[in-house]
Amino acid sequence: MAEKSHDTFLLEVVTPHRLVVSEWVEELVAPGSEGYFGVLPGHIPFISTLKIGELYYRKGREGRYLAVNWGYAEVRPDKVIILAETAERAEEIDIERAESARGRALARLSRFGDETINFTRAQAALERALARLSVASKIR
Repeated sequence: MAEKSHDTFLLEVVTPHRLVVSEWVEELVAPGSEGYFGVLPGHIPFISTLKIGELYYRKGREGRYLAVNWGYAEVRPDKVIILAETAERAEEIDIERAESARGRALARLSRFGDETINFTRAQAALERALARLSVASKIR
C-alpha cells in the first residue's frame, strides 16, 4: 500500500453521500471540463470543473477506476480533492442497470425533433451510462 512520501499525494474523492476514496496515490487522470488532465506528486496547484467520465488513479502497479458525474477538482502539490455529484468504483456498478440506462438514452436521442425530449439531459444520461459501462468493464 502506498504511503505518504515524496512520490505520492493524498487523493480524496467525495460525493454528497460519502467519502469514496482517501488513499495515497502516485498518479491521477481525471475528466476535466476542458479535457482529461493528469496529476503526479508535486503538481502545480489548480482548480478545475469535471465532466462525466472515468477517473483513473494508480497505487504502485495497481490502477483503479471510478465513474464520476460532474464536480470539481482541487489540485495541490501533496493532495487532490475531487468533489463529485456521484462516484462509483468499478465493482459497485450494476451493469444491467447501466445498459438499460444506455438504451433509454439512445431511444430518447433517436427522437430528434420531438419537442417533448430534453436532448441535453438525454445526452448526459448516455454519457453517464457509457462511463459506468466502461469503468465496470475494467474489472470483468
